Amino acid sequence: MRYCLFFFSFLQCIIVSAQVQKAPLAKEGSGPYTQLILRGGILVNGTGTPAYGPVDIVVENNRIISISVVGFPGSKIDPERRPKLKEGGKELDCEGKYILPGLIDMHGHIGGDEQGTPAEYVFKLWMGNGITTIRDPSCGNGLEWVLEEKKLSAENKITAPRIFAYTAFGMGSKTPIKTAQEAIQWVQDNAKKGADGIKFFGAPPVVMDAALRENKRLGLRSACHHAQMDVARWNVLNSARAGLTSMEHWYGLPEALFTNQTIQNYPASYIYTNEQNRFEEAGKLWKQAAPPYSEHWNKVMNELLSLDFTLDPTFNIYEANRDLQRARRAEWHELYTLPSLWKFYSPSHDSHGSYWFNWGTEQEVAWKENYKLWMTFVNEYKNRGGRVTAGSDNGFIYQLYGFGYIRELELLREAGFHPLEVIRSATLYGAQALGADKEIGSVEPGKLADMIVIDENPLENLQVLYGTGAIRLTADNKVVRVGGVRYTIKDGIIYDAKKLLADVKKMVDAEKQKTGWQLTQPGF
Repeated sequence: MRYCLFFFSFLQCIIVSAQVQKAPLAKEGSGPYTQLILRGGILVNGTGTPAYGPVDIVVENNRIISISVVGFPGSKIDPERRPKLKEGGKELDCEGKYILPGLIDMHGHIGGDEQGTPAEYVFKLWMGNGITTIRDPSCGNGLEWVLEEKKLSAENKITAPRIFAYTAFGMGSKTPIKTAQEAIQWVQDNAKKGADGIKFFGAPPVVMDAALRENKRLGLRSACHHAQMDVARWNVLNSARAGLTSMEHWYGLPEALFTNQTIQNYPASYIYTNEQNRFEEAGKLWKQAAPPYSEHWNKVMNELLSLDFTLDPTFNIYEANRDLQRARRAEWHELYTLPSLWKFYSPSHDSHGSYWFNWGTEQEVAWKENYKLWMTFVNEYKNRGGRVTAGSDNGFIYQLYGFGYIRELELLREAGFHPLEVIRSATLYGAQALGADKEIGSVEPGKLADMIVIDENPLENLQVLYGTGAIRLTADNKVVRVGGVRYTIKDGIIYDAKKLLADVKKMVDAEKQKTGWQLTQPGF
């Protein structure tokens, strides 16, 4: 999947589809069961409620029927208080473990031809890290392809998260969309094809306005990466007013916060398609915006709040900009990054997000300052009641599917979110932004049985959610790994999360053996 190609004569982003290998049909989980009881776990239900338990959670035919507190921490559970197992039912021992809702990745690209990442590889990385739902923002493998994988996932014929398909605006159009009527017609056709929403990158104002309003009228949702090619004439406020339901990354927001200019302060030598130019200057953008808590800063925030607008910041995908070595040396690369993906990440003039032409101290310092201002806005937006979700945009810029998403949770914590607020953003708020919170997003009676089970307490250390776990030193001075999701439960089907990651490692090992490839750092 090429990320996007800009046709400058029309200033419109067109996604070029290149379908990746589909996930194979497989029955890898156990269940669903007529009755499933998770016994004795500590529950973090995703609503912001503090952890409580031990609880027994009863699931019947993929619906949570009841949640019963069956004792107190440190005390023996009274078996008389426990729900009874029916004939043919299944018990899952969760004593001493933590139970959370399945995680929702609001920015999940399903691999790509250029990255050489088949769907099975991507899906298992997600599921192995506890992600049970993803939003595909642009359907880069083609809407028809994504809808087929969505159907197979819904039927649990493949091992994959549930999928929400947001088509890239203009995809499939034989010519660029130039008028309001053409925009309306495309939106109507997109809805008829079965898309869940639209991902925008920008377009002429008359086109954006018409498309967003029609999409809203039809009851579909939307996301937008306000690309620099159009942001000078249409920023996030314009989109939100027209009906956009969520913004990706942060493009378009600093531009709405300008007070002393109307265009980003581009150097005269700047060329957008030179990605070092693009990302180096993006790291200076928040300092050009109104300062935190100033009159204009508050005004923009309050208007977005009044529109029930969702921020999906994807902090993790730009983290290499502020600490390239950290992102490049993440410990999971050796085990789980395919050779083709590592090659895609490496410095290149051609691959998207591989712009390390001359990246060093000055660029990283600027981006660290950028993050402070960006995080301040996002955290305050949350504090004032705004919805902030968790998305990864992985498969780019040294961020690996699944693992980059858990890093996103850590970065929300860095921004100022309480761990319970982090989990809520990763679960309930994602479901709300998708319009699916009646079915998923929290562990509550009546909802679908999407949950994860982990041996450790993620509220104490979010790093235990990584598939590689977290480091701990025992009393006898032995270094051990703890955590990693134990079970990922989707639609009442229990998957061994560690086995899913072992399958990914086998794929990577086989490719290494086939090609004789070894992971090395650039320039060595």
